[in-house]
Amino acid sequence: MKLHTTTAMAGVLALSLMGPGARAQGDLVPPNAATMKMSFAPIVRRVAPAVVNVYSKRVVRQQVDPFWAMFGGGMSRDRVEQSLGSGSIVRGDGLILTNHHNIEGATEIRVVTSDRREWPATVLLDDARADLAVLKIDAKGERLPTIRVDDLADPQVGDLVLAVGDPFGVGQTVTNGIVSAKARSDIGAGDYASFIQTDASINPGNSGGPLVDMSGSLIGVNTAIVSSSGASAGIGFAIPAAVARQVIETAANGGREVVRPWLGAKTQELTPEMARSLGLASVRGVVVTDVWPTGPAAHAGLARGDVIQSVDGATIDDDRGLTFAVGAHRPGDSVTLAVVRGSSPRAVRLNVDAPPSDPPADPRLLTGRNPLSGATVANVSPAEAYRRRLDPFAAHGVLVTKVDNGYGASIGVQPGDFIRAVNGQAIFSTGQLQGVLSAPTGSWALSIERNGQVITARFSA
Repeated sequence: MKLHTTTAMAGVLALSLMGPGARAQGDLVPPNAATMKMSFAPIVRRVAPAVVNVYSKRVVRQQVDPFWAMFGGGMSRDRVEQSLGSGSIVRGDGLILTNHHNIEGATEIRVVTSDRREWPATVLLDDARADLAVLKIDAKGERLPTIRVDDLADPQVGDLVLAVGDPFGVGQTVTNGIVSAKARSDIGAGDYASFIQTDASINPGNSGGPLVDMSGSLIGVNTAIVSSSGASAGIGFAIPAAVARQVIETAANGGREVVRPWLGAKTQELTPEMARSLGLASVRGVVVTDVWPTGPAAHAGLARGDVIQSVDGATIDDDRGLTFAVGAHRPGDSVTLAVVRGSSPRAVRLNVDAPPSDPPADPRLLTGRNPLSGATVANVSPAEAYRRRLDPFAAHGVLVTKVDNGYGASIGVQPGDFIRAVNGQAIFSTGQLQGVLSAPTGSWALSIERNGQVITARFSA
């Protein structure tokens, strides 16, 4: 079985985010159960005009001869790839919510609305960690149809839902099903999501389209399926509206990056063996394995060995579930953790906050006669680690963020490499690294960490 992705002003108040009591839409839904069995048409008429197709183009470099490519040689050429996804208009002036993977690396993005008009689109915010993006089309004063985003929704297993999108490029299509499960977190798509599982048919091209409830409100963004063939097998996943709300609000307020809070603790999933050794009656929760000295967890007194079983009453089963439960808040929010220490349960209240940006990134382009010439490096703070989808507890030191033409590129230095030591001297900052490389010497011994492995090699001037 395989997982497939299916490809600041007052106006912010008009984001179509649902507020308390906004679910009542009696004129939009069938009036009784008997009518509901007959047709979903009233809901579709409300939703369909706000669902769009998202077309993107990207240029990829392809080896002409794969045989020589295995040996690092051969010629390459550029090839244009096209992808198709879906999206939802969430603000009348042309704000569109879709998936990050629909537009990743795109050189051109176009949106086709339900009336078949085609619009060029720009990216306001691209959030790879949530697999969401916000696009903008110039509506030239026209108010486009929108879909409500119900970030307060609490869908229950068994609730009826509709999925709307453009599967396989055949045209706008509506499928129905139920919520099959909730809080699916370990599916390998996005870091900040506790996915809604549905059996409504989702296929390639549905990515970014809405999963709507019986009030016609968006409760999720269709994102991935489990399938051995790439087509729907009745197991689809949608990013909850609570995550979408963060991305939409940030983009509408001019932000380029969603700032989510962290707990400041490293955890691992509780196993039956660990539960027995800790004297726990059930295998529920995550175990704290490390605490950031100045983070929210440390300030609240959390320690290694503590078991976090819930956040604000929501059960936590794994690291991704904890990341979602904390990340769905805003920096500065207060949360309550159910924690077991030893055999004693306790409630721990703390204020979550944004990961610190200390030390500052201090990016530097390395130049001169040295083996890292042409590489750009930066210091790694917890904020920078989260931005680059790295473990902040392991990603310390100096990170290669970019490699231009130069000696660094010729010896195979890559973005994502950590510079750990030069000539036996441990490296802790970009300024220190630049100073060490500028010292007159005839050779350099570099220790570089890549994918958890440290490589040491010597280079001559």
